Amino acid sequence: MSKNNYETEVAKRFTIYNSLFLDLPFSDIHRTGTLLPILASKCHEGFQNKKTPKEIIHGFFDELMAKNTEEERHELLFKMVQYVERQVVLFDSIEDAAFDKIHDVKGKGSLQALVARVDNDRKREELIKKLKDFSVRLTLTAHPTQFYPGNVLGIITDLESAIKENDLGNINLLLQQLGKTPFINREKPTPLDEAVSLIWFLVNVFYVTIPDILTRLLNMLEFPLHEWENTGLLKVGFWPGGDRDGNPFVTHDITIKVAERLQKWILRCYYRDVRKIRKRLTFKHVEPIMLKVENGLFNSLFENQNYYKSKEELLFDLMEARKGLVEHHDGLFLEQLDEFILKVKIFGFHFANMDVRQDSRKHDGLWNEIIGIQLGEEALETFQQLHEKDKEKFILDFESLPDISLLKDEFHQEMLKSFDAIRTVQKNNGEDGLHRYIISNCQSALHVMEVFQLGRLTLGKDHEELCLDIVPLFETIDDLAEAPKIMELLYQNPAYKKHLLNRKSKQTIMLGFSDGTKDGGYIRANWSILRAKEELTKISRQYDVDVVFFDGRGGPPARGGGNMHNFYASHGPQVENKEIQVTIQGQTISANYGKPVSCSYNLEQLLCAGIENELYLNSDKTLNAYQRALIDEMADVSYNFYKDFKSHPQFLSYLEHVTPLKYFGQVNIGSRPLKRGKDSGLKFDDLRAIPFVGSWAQMKQNIPGFFGVGAALDALKREGKFEAVKQLYNDSLFFRSLLGNSMQSLAKSFYEATAYLKKNKRYSEFWQLMFEEYERTIRLLLEVSGMETLLEDNPTSKQSIAIREKIVLPVITIQQYAIQTMLEKGVDDPVLQKLILRTMFGIINAARNAA
Repeated sequence: MSKNNYETEVAKRFTIYNSLFLDLPFSDIHRTGTLLPILASKCHEGFQNKKTPKEIIHGFFDELMAKNTEEERHELLFKMVQYVERQVVLFDSIEDAAFDKIHDVKGKGSLQALVARVDNDRKREELIKKLKDFSVRLTLTAHPTQFYPGNVLGIITDLESAIKENDLGNINLLLQQLGKTPFINREKPTPLDEAVSLIWFLVNVFYVTIPDILTRLLNMLEFPLHEWENTGLLKVGFWPGGDRDGNPFVTHDITIKVAERLQKWILRCYYRDVRKIRKRLTFKHVEPIMLKVENGLFNSLFENQNYYKSKEELLFDLMEARKGLVEHHDGLFLEQLDEFILKVKIFGFHFANMDVRQDSRKHDGLWNEIIGIQLGEEALETFQQLHEKDKEKFILDFESLPDISLLKDEFHQEMLKSFDAIRTVQKNNGEDGLHRYIISNCQSALHVMEVFQLGRLTLGKDHEELCLDIVPLFETIDDLAEAPKIMELLYQNPAYKKHLLNRKSKQTIMLGFSDGTKDGGYIRANWSILRAKEELTKISRQYDVDVVFFDGRGGPPARGGGNMHNFYASHGPQVENKEIQVTIQGQTISANYGKPVSCSYNLEQLLCAGIENELYLNSDKTLNAYQRALIDEMADVSYNFYKDFKSHPQFLSYLEHVTPLKYFGQVNIGSRPLKRGKDSGLKFDDLRAIPFVGSWAQMKQNIPGFFGVGAALDALKREGKFEAVKQLYNDSLFFRSLLGNSMQSLAKSFYEATAYLKKNKRYSEFWQLMFEEYERTIRLLLEVSGMETLLEDNPTSKQSIAIREKIVLPVITIQQYAIQTMLEKGVDDPVLQKLILRTMFGIINAARNAA
């Protein structure tokens, strides 16, 4: 896309529509809107002249508000923050409205381009074969990185439509509505609230987009819709209501309620579609069946008579109608009916695939209590002394569990009830509704066997097969290294081996980018995950198991985000490629999958990345021994450099007392607590990845996205290996993607805002350490890539980031003014604390994938 195109479609439009704000009929808005550009230019000039945020804000006050009280001055700052928040919304809406003009939606990575390339190379049969055995699953998580409440998201959607149509009158009205609508939740959302807000995307985006992509693809390949069997080619996973890890508010009741909501909403979608289709199918042999379908769906929804109990029952009637249409009416309107049948096959009675997730340590505790109740304290002590393999055998010898009421720990009672919830969801929504149990912090084969045996004794009673996949989640660097050995022990276990055979010899393994990066730094985490995938692929193939990798990613590069398509396209033949599974959350959902056009584009890119990876094996997808050794060395250097940084005496103190970390718990954007442990002090291991990464993003320092990259490149340069690194950058898509995503983190950094810390006695050395690594990383990344500026190869992203950072600069300055003032005073000021809290929303929203 040309620079001029972005300039015309986004930048200039923003300038025009932004002026509408000044005419909004709100008190003081003209003064706020007039003074804000002045403050923005003062910030820009001030940082250029090495002024501190405090000097910039005080200089602004002295010049323009000399006679106002401190209270009035701070009141203006709050209004400016609110004003900027709405500017960010306007910019988002303009950018979204221009999506198909600033992205090449039919170019590289699109289905159209893929089919054209495949036909040109005479690989159509290969493509169809791969499509029959492939899947992309996007799992929506409730992790809180979306600061807009639902009502604001609704306004944004309407605003985008008005901008597309250039409807100035409507844009003006919507901006007025935006001005009067609060951007902050008064209370924390419940897990059910989170589920409801994400169901909006299922109904309005995924229900439309997924069948459309599949229909277009099959039509391009001239493959009959009704004969297509792999209806799971594209599917949506769903974590709200099932993700219990560290969230005490997710109970078995919530799981069942969320599953009920999902079913109600998919049946509503079907009912709405059937009413439209029935208007066309007014023929003998067909209309009575379609009337039966319509009434059946109505009764299922509104009459509390569960007329259709499963998707199979509904499909049976639809296929009867199809038969009548073909046999008696020459297939008139058959295309519309086939498209609807495809939707039912895709979404079933579950809409999205729920997962249950819990921490391994919780299962340890539950088993300890079970053993104590059933066999007594002595047996428990004996059990705790056993080796791991003997512990597995001990647990597998259990033939029953105690009655739930005998458990003294209420949390343990709740954990057992969650298995009953799984049974209920599978009964009502079908097995697709909930068929996986994810074990976070998985560190041993025993952790998997604990859940496996709980599943057998609750869901697999009376010698039934256990209809549940057990998914270990490996997160830390050590756990990733141990993962292949752990999986080999499981593949060798006779009971687990038999279970896998019953599950079509398919094993899903989840890998955590967020906690991996938090634990081991940017390069080490990404490299450890790729190597773990290669080793896990090797061991799984050895035992004839189809392994599927499920990547736990966040929005920013620091949490595995950034350009995901290139990441998946870079996997060579040493990584199993049956499915792409990935978590998406918060702003990544609304920014990349929030509208049909962006959702189609990003889903197609992921699908094509996975397919091309197999059909077109290029040399840039394989790494030779020397290239691996280079990345190994870089990973080691960066890991040690990052480890030393984490061990710095000021590391935790800086996070706790300088960054806005502690305020993440007060922003009412998610139901989960800030950290896992209950201790009052800050423990790094208990800290969640989102507030950890988010805090560095607020400070515009973005440490987890680049720290150690400069150190690693510098080490290789000193060893005379820099030319080899440049060659690696040119030859390896994995390495290019890794460094490209790091550039994105650096492009969103702004160290001038915190340069005042150079003079802070306590944190001066710590800030200097970060700043030097920031400068070194930029210098060496540009040298390796041959670019003159960051993101030179991605002008759209570069321009978008530049405008967003410019919009939000006054808010960054206001936040740092508050932090600097409190640090210098040495006391907490309630007004300044509130100011910090309010600025967090705009900074996160402007970055779109900052946490």
